[in-house]
Amino acid sequence: MIICPLCKTQNSNTLFHKSENREYYHCHNCDLVFVPKKFFISKEDEKKKYDFHQNSLENIGYVKFLNRLLMPLQRHLKLEAKGLDFGSGPGPTLCTIMRNNGYHMDIYDYFYAPNNEVFQKKYDFITSTEVIEHLHYPLDELKRLWDCLLPEGILGLMTAFRVEDFETWYYKRDLTHICFYSYDTFVWIAKYFNAKLIVPQDGVVLLKKTPSQE
Repeated sequence: MIICPLCKTQNSNTLFHKSENREYYHCHNCDLVFVPKKFFISKEDEKKKYDFHQNSLENIGYVKFLNRLLMPLQRHLKLEAKGLDFGSGPGPTLCTIMRNNGYHMDIYDYFYAPNNEVFQKKYDFITSTEVIEHLHYPLDELKRLWDCLLPEGILGLMTAFRVEDFETWYYKRDLTHICFYSYDTFVWIAKYFNAKLIVPQDGVVLLKKTPSQE
């Protein structure tokens, strides 16, 4: 039985595509396209791929890429707001940029900074760039992050929105990418959390807690 890793439905998933020696299924409930667990690569192979990432302050292209999220996010933040970068990677560039701009930052990464104490804290904002497409259980992780946000806190996400020409899409060829989101998927996520959805541009999502939420 194929279960959607995001909305957990069992009876609304159909085969979407086959390539790269794996299958992709489409959930008609939340519009997620996902790879079943039997095609996941090992944690060891996954980390080897991340070890090659060249994401540093010296990489001007990468800093420009991060600014697609950071610039619209900062319009909603007060100076010295407290933030968490979830999935910071081997070089916590986003954290460094935000600290340089006057924000207080913590980091978490499953492989490089596995500090579970951060999940006992509350934050004004949480960022997660190019992470959610890797998550085996995205709803569980999103819930954990959502619970760490203060009232009116913001969860800022970056991931490539799924394209119509999925067959030739470069993004799906990365075997660490197992979940592929559309705008409609984020509409579902926002409704699930009763969040305000802000999409500044393609692939950039802000989910804001409403004042009544804790």
